[in-house]
Amino acid sequence: QVQLVESGGGLVQAGGSLRLSCAASGSGFGFSSNTIGWYRQVPGKQRELVATISSGGRPNYADSVKGRFTISRDNGKNTAYLQMNSLKDEDTAVYYCNTGRQDYRGTYVAGGTWGQGTQVTVSS
Repeated sequence: QVQLVESGGGLVQAGGSLRLSCAASGSGFGFSSNTIGWYRQVPGKQRELVATISSGGRPNYADSVKGRFTISRDNGKNTAYLQMNSLKDEDTAVYYCNTGRQDYRGTYVAGGTWGQGTQVTVSS
């Protein structure tokens, strides 16, 4: 069973930066073989997939964050990161990480485990 712990959120002014971390742990869990996804959610809306990184390190981004966010991973530390630059008001949300896989089309398929999330608030 995998456990995920997100951290690094906070209050930041528009145009600022934050770096989120996602630490994974669990007996028998193979972090390096999983695709990692970062999601975000605002109250009343569905959870939105923001970025993914494959086991081989290939990133993918939602159009809304492309060019501003960078996803990375450190398999030695069982940790994934989301560097967020040029933050906008609309980036305000609770951010979650997830370990999943990619299907034959390369679409991310979320796993069943979620962390508690970390709040990101961008003020203008």
